Amino acid sequence: MVDAVRVEVPARLHLGFLDMEGGLGRRFGSLGLTLDGLGTELTLLRGGPAGDAADRPACRARGYLDRLCAALDVENRFSLRLGRTIPSHSGLGSGTQLALAVGAALSAMTGRPLPPRRVASLLDRGARSGIGVGAFEQGGVILDGGKGALDEPPPVISRMALPETWRMLLVFDDANRGLSGTAETVAFRDLPSFPADKAAYLCRMALMVGLPALAEGDAMRFGAAVTELQSVVGDHFAPAQGGRFSSPDVAEVLRWLPSVGATGVGQSSWGPTGFAIFGDAGSAERAAEGARARWRLQANLRFVVCRGRNRGAVVETLTGHSAVAAGYETVAKKTA
Repeated sequence: MVDAVRVEVPARLHLGFLDMEGGLGRRFGSLGLTLDGLGTELTLLRGGPAGDAADRPACRARGYLDRLCAALDVENRFSLRLGRTIPSHSGLGSGTQLALAVGAALSAMTGRPLPPRRVASLLDRGARSGIGVGAFEQGGVILDGGKGALDEPPPVISRMALPETWRMLLVFDDANRGLSGTAETVAFRDLPSFPADKAAYLCRMALMVGLPALAEGDAMRFGAAVTELQSVVGDHFAPAQGGRFSSPDVAEVLRWLPSVGATGVGQSSWGPTGFAIFGDAGSAERAAEGARARWRLQANLRFVVCRGRNRGAVVETLTGHSAVAAGYETVAKKTA
């Protein structure tokens, strides 16, 4: 019997939507990438106290667990322990990754099949984007096919590896939060219609510039494609978030970063977190140090350099002895 399950899931960058017009029967379509060194860790234990301290991520995780147990008709006699978590409302997929982590832990604990896409559907995650599910399952750079007629997360249609040398510089604004929940729903409802010719242009930019550049390891052209995607999408969302980027402080940093070697810049999802793409670690670290010095009086700004991640979640089952599984497919080996 499995006594405990530990799950570690990565954060992700949502680089933008491709087709918000939807005239061909599918709407949105997303490009995103997976981050290493920034994620959520949790442990599900059999029995024990009712749950963690009443902070928001713990309460959210407990709610997900309650709903999944009800869906599987499993008595909820489990406790949750949270370690590090992805910052909430920062545009890095905290809610979806937490939900998928709880689902993976419950599946491994009970032996009941609970695929990530089903977890996302049961917990109302991935309503417009499949990037979170793709990052959880596979990591790397993910392209999804947009929302169609089915009431489930968009399918992943392409997954590619990030070059090991590339780095992402994240720009956090701890004084701001991105839109979520009802505010996000209202924002999407009230946005102006998106022109079909712009949707066609963005699809072409992603498929004929961005992804081929990624395949060739060309950080300059990949970054240029991401910047263009961000410009068009950011301007469309400007009425809802107050500008191309939701945080004026982050926007100022993003305007500066190309001058110190960033190949592409943008905002993940609703932000406020911004990002810059670099072709090598040295350039990213020098840019981060320069940004810390330049904005040293801005206490709300933080700068973190991350690698890309070319694998998905990691699940570890404990049966009184240690057993480890890398990747979403769990393989438990009880040791003597």
